[in-house]
Amino acid sequence: MGLIIAPSILSANFGRLVEDCERVASVADWLHVDVMDNHFVPNLTIGLPVVADLLAQVSTEVDCHLMIDDPDRWAPGYAEAGAASVTFHIEAARDARTLCRALRSHGARAAVAIKPGTPVSAVRGLLREVDMVLVMTVEPGFGGQAFMGECLEKVRELRTHARSGGLDIRIQVDGGVSAATIERCADAGADAFVAGSAVYGTADPAAAVTQLRVLAEGAAGRAWWSDRC
Repeated sequence: MGLIIAPSILSANFGRLVEDCERVASVADWLHVDVMDNHFVPNLTIGLPVVADLLAQVSTEVDCHLMIDDPDRWAPGYAEAGAASVTFHIEAARDARTLCRALRSHGARAAVAIKPGTPVSAVRGLLREVDMVLVMTVEPGFGGQAFMGECLEKVRELRTHARSGGLDIRIQVDGGVSAATIERCADAGADAFVAGSAVYGTADPAAAVTQLRVLAEGAAGRAWWSDRC
């Protein structure tokens, strides 16, 4: 599988959201949608009704990152609405294994996220139940934060587990991903990259996505895990 570049619409203009999604449609693999409830994280964004409307109007696959309490109850609705990927936080789930199976039963990729302070051991037992693990490289809740490079050790650890176990899972990074950091992420073992302000904070979001892809592919091709791509 090739690398995935997923622009985060958290940094887009919500007054012209569909238009901003279409600006990257020809070059982005997924659109990353951050759902925050002002409980699990100290910020409030959008919920299922807005995501469902967006799904009806865009052609790019939608990757929903749920930073919410009680994902066991709410996450399956995003899969039912048509999200291609649904990511929940291990710190919030009560029965992560059952939730992964529910997401997959609705046709979505099941993904689990870990915050900077959460160790890989918290999700190691789920690796055969998920399609992707998201490693947060900032504290979840707000875009535009500084990249936490120390989190890349978890990316390396996850990639090592995936390779040794013959597991076909993606490892995604989210937070502070930019032209200055994406090569480090790819070298560590990430193959899916979320970028918000590095895309929508530029005059030409499509060109920014293309630049990020070139940098990530170059780094992955030289990396210790390069046979994965």
